[in-house]
Amino acid sequence: MASQGSAQGRTTALERASVAGRVVLAAGGGYGIAALATALLSLTLPMARSEAVATATLLSFAVMAGIVVLVFATRTLLRALLTVAGTALVLGALLWLAMGGSAP
Repeated sequence: MASQGSAQGRTTALERASVAGRVVLAAGGGYGIAALATALLSLTLPMARSEAVATATLLSFAVMAGIVVLVFATRTLLRALLTVAGTALVLGALLWLAMGGSAP
């Protein structure tokens, strides 16, 4: 019985890699999406530019926290990756359009 209890307490290398991948995706993807959302909101919020930047920056903390929750709430790491990548693509396209479709 002792061996069965200790086997249940062990994690496999695949589980550890999945958690490590989620941590990296949550940190990097959350930062990237928060940055894209901040830039987009700074350009599109209907208020003075300084107020828009401050508001967008404050909202970016909630965006990043939401991405972290999303990454750890999804069933698989691949689904989390595709969701974060799709969100980044949409935000990037919207930012490009908000900038007038021009290169920086």
